[in-house]
Amino acid sequence: MANLTTKELTALEDQLGVEQVLIKKYRTMAGQCADAGLKNRLESIAGRHQQHYDTLINHLK
Repeated sequence: MANLTTKELTALEDQLGVEQVLIKKYRTMAGQCADAGLKNRLESIAGRHQQHYDTLINHLK
């Protein structure tokens, strides 16, 4: 991994936090949703944010 500046690391940490919040929100909404189509869409969105989170974590390794 290339050396990151403090500003870049802070930005990555901030974005990781944003992704975690979005994952939790979409999973919570999916869990409360009675409509199967909407529930699947919300779970899909949560999964996409999980992928974003995982990608960012991999950049930090």
